[in-house]
Amino acid sequence: MRFSDESDSMPNTFPKKDEALDAASLKSKQRSLRDGFPSVLSLRVHRAISWLTRAEAEKDDDDLRFILLWIGFNSAYARDIGAEIGAERGLFSEFFDSLVRFDRTHRIYNAIWERFPHEIRVLLDNKYVFAPFWNHQNGYAGFDDWQDRLTRSKAKINSALARHDTPAILSVVFDRLYVLRNQLVHGGATWNSSVNRAQVRDGAAVLAWVLPIFIDIMMDNADHDWGTPFYPVVD
Repeated sequence: MRFSDESDSMPNTFPKKDEALDAASLKSKQRSLRDGFPSVLSLRVHRAISWLTRAEAEKDDDDLRFILLWIGFNSAYARDIGAEIGAERGLFSEFFDSLVRFDRTHRIYNAIWERFPHEIRVLLDNKYVFAPFWNHQNGYAGFDDWQDRLTRSKAKINSALARHDTPAILSVVFDRLYVLRNQLVHGGATWNSSVNRAQVRDGAAVLAWVLPIFIDIMMDNADHDWGTPFYPVVD
C-alpha cells in the first residue's frame, strides 16, 4: 500500500504522534510498508534507520552519537554530497518545507519547542556554533558584525515562533548543528572535550528526537519525490 500526499493518518498499530519513536518501531513500520515504496525512498529510509539504530546503541560517547545521527540525517535528505554550504542550505530548506507541509499535527514544532526548549535556546545563543563568529575569528572580511548577526538571528527565531514558521525554525537550528557537525567531522574539536560538551550533548539529544519524526513523515508520504540519493546501490 502506498500513501499519497493527501494521507492524513496511519494505522494505530504504530506509535502515536506524541510518543517517542525509536529505530525498532520505525523498522517495523518500514517492513510493513516497503513494498509500496519507490526504490529511492526505500534506500533512504533503510539507510537512515540503520544509522539511527547504531546511534541509539551508543550510550557513552556523545561525539560519536552526534556524528552517527548526522549521518542518519544525511541519509534521509542528502543529494549532491559535493554541494557547497549555500547549496546545502538550499537542500535543507527544500527538505524541511516538504516535511512541515506533511506535518499536519505539528509534531516537529512540538518536538523542538515542547521537548527541548531549553536546549534549543542555549544552542541558538551559543556563539561557538554560529558560523559568522568563526568567520570573524579566522580573519574573513565582512564579519566584524558577527554579534549583530547573532542578535538578528535570535530575532528571526522569535519572529518565526510567533508565526509558527517551523521551516524557518528548523533552518536556523540546523545552521547551528551544521557548524557543530563541521567542527567534529573536520577535526575542529577534541574528542570528549569539556569545551564543547553542552552543544554536543544537546545537539545529539535534539537530533535523536527529530530524526525519527523526519523518517516517519517520509514513510507516511511515500508518493512525494524525496529525491534520488547521490550514492545509489549499483550492481
